Amino acid sequence: MRKGIVAAVVLVGLAAVGCGAGERDGLVVKGTPPATPYAGPLDLPYKESSDGGERGARKTSGSAGRALECDGVIYMGGAGDTWSEGDGGSTPEEGLNAYFDISQPGLPEQGYRVEREEGDRVLFSYDVEGRTKVAVVVAKDQPRRPGWGPETSASCDPSEFPASYTEARGDEIWTDRDGHRVPTTVVTSSVGAEHCDWQSAHFLDLGDRGHLYVRDPRGVFSPQALTGTYDGDVRMPADARDTGYRYHDWKLWLAPDRSTAYVRTPEGVEAWPAAKPGLGCK
Repeated sequence: MRKGIVAAVVLVGLAAVGCGAGERDGLVVKGTPPATPYAGPLDLPYKESSDGGERGARKTSGSAGRALECDGVIYMGGAGDTWSEGDGGSTPEEGLNAYFDISQPGLPEQGYRVEREEGDRVLFSYDVEGRTKVAVVVAKDQPRRPGWGPETSASCDPSEFPASYTEARGDEIWTDRDGHRVPTTVVTSSVGAEHCDWQSAHFLDLGDRGHLYVRDPRGVFSPQALTGTYDGDVRMPADARDTGYRYHDWKLWLAPDRSTAYVRTPEGVEAWPAAKPGLGCK
């Protein structure tokens, strides 16, 4: 539930970008061949998995997952949905366009190129500095899938996309003390969802560390929803340590008990309490 809250905040508006978009200008380009193109088969088996981690993504993403060149682990992957006659495309490019219409994945919608063709399958890749960060395998006339459409897809963490793209769509990508972008599975933040009336709040998610912290200057959350109270002006605890994580002029500090996130700003130090399990939008 905790991870879903932040994902919803980040992605609700993004999913709508693809809805009803029709043909996308610049979706497929000629591009430059990658230094190490994917050489494996495009028809690797894929199957359902309840594992939400990298292992599960590899199981469900088939050849698309193998074609990625992530700096970290696979962020998202899966098999395409079935579609009825008329939903599939008459060309591979139309099949890629159908992927965005059907799945609405919240991924870049320009700059893909054909990386590999093999029989009735085509691999499209979105590359950053010559490395594949999004891969989509489209297939033709598969069982219950007439025409060209998405068979498997996979993507790297949003932190591996260009800063111009993530900033334009509102992603808050943190950096480490050396200025390197940090995966969103490690740390990410987001503004509260407007449809929940949480827009005055801010969430900080430490991902695999299992903590979600809330900046709540207007008190939109009840005391029962948080482990403490937000305070915009506190003294940094003696046992708190700088994590090295930065987002613009925010610097994240944590104490050993992890009950509160301390965010140093140019104006001072803020205390963000942790959210209790089950926090959700009603």
